Amino acid sequence: MQQQELIPHLFRTEFQKITAVLCKLLGIEHMEIAADIAGETFLAALENWSYKGLPENPTAWLYTVAKNKARNHIIRQQLFTNKIIPQLKETAVELEDIQIDLSDKNITDSQLQMLFAVCHPSISAQSQIGLSLRILCGFGIDEIAHALLSNKETISKRLTRAREKLRTEKVKIEFPGNHEIAERLNNVLTTLYLLFNEGYYSESSDVVLREDLCLEGMRLTYLLIENEATNLPAVNALMALMCFHASRFAARKNENGAIILYHHQEETLWNRELITKGAYFFNAAAKGNTISTYHLEAGIAYQLTIKTDSKEKWERTLQLYNHLLQIAYSPIAALNRTYVLSKVYGNTAAISEAQKLNLKTNPYYFTLLGELYKDVDTNIALSHFTTALSLAASQSDKLIIQQKIDNLSM
Repeated sequence: MQQQELIPHLFRTEFQKITAVLCKLLGIEHMEIAADIAGETFLAALENWSYKGLPENPTAWLYTVAKNKARNHIIRQQLFTNKIIPQLKETAVELEDIQIDLSDKNITDSQLQMLFAVCHPSISAQSQIGLSLRILCGFGIDEIAHALLSNKETISKRLTRAREKLRTEKVKIEFPGNHEIAERLNNVLTTLYLLFNEGYYSESSDVVLREDLCLEGMRLTYLLIENEATNLPAVNALMALMCFHASRFAARKNENGAIILYHHQEETLWNRELITKGAYFFNAAAKGNTISTYHLEAGIAYQLTIKTDSKEKWERTLQLYNHLLQIAYSPIAALNRTYVLSKVYGNTAAISEAQKLNLKTNPYYFTLLGELYKDVDTNIALSHFTTALSLAASQSDKLIIQQKIDNLSM
């Protein structure tokens, strides 16, 4: 991997690990300092590696620099003496012995504990999710704003208020008691779901699939499964959903990086091992009597691993969408359901349902209407595709829509 690709990749995989460990060390009131130290570490890597080349072990280099920067900060601010271990004498020799634990176990524990700490009930659900994405997943403000369908100013203010609230509440970075886990777990899962989706349906950049984000979401979800207290049905259902989607990574984009829509994907490129793993987690999710949105979405994603275009498959998928919308309505899910409806009852019925949604600012809404009208009225189809093109945000979406317009004109 080249340097220009390696540093962003390591930022995605290591920034949150370093930040979580330092937050746990310094306390949640100093989470901004922890994030700053992690950020300074990557700036040092960018400067150093540009002149001296890549070190033999880039990750170990980052950890060493992060430790040194954290140790220097502690010494300068006397945080270790005044906040962490008051009984420690402030001598140069003893301060030199400060241990900053970046072992795999402590990284894992710190990340899980941070996830639950920032999902504390004293702050709003949206703030919990935004703060998790910022501190633990390394999201920029733009990415968080996109993921939460908001704007940069609102997100910045929300995160500032959330950090201040956690400070005043003196929230500890530790696992909550068993009775609190269920209360906070929903927002933890929402955070990981959004992280995966930001990679799978990437619109904040012109890259149609950001696999590093998806894999990070899967890694953090698997940490929850490995922990006995959080190895619950909804967690397994989310992991199954991620596996089913991830199984089609290789088939989802062409050699030029453009997206390949589902009905044009080459089935032989699907990862059968991931589909099998998804089925394993889906089976584990079947325990108990509660059906979460992740159960239903995983069921829908599983149906998409069956390439046959049979009516029975689409009827099963439609039933799952109907159930999903009953327990958690969303315009996007309703839009996706309309496409499935067309496979079961035809385009005319689907057009009627789609128009009820009236998603006038959504390019996918007009793209779907264009598809549904293709065999009904080409002039109306062209009008919808043209509107979709004007609303599309990413270059890949624009290319797809333009191709549809070109095909319609042939």
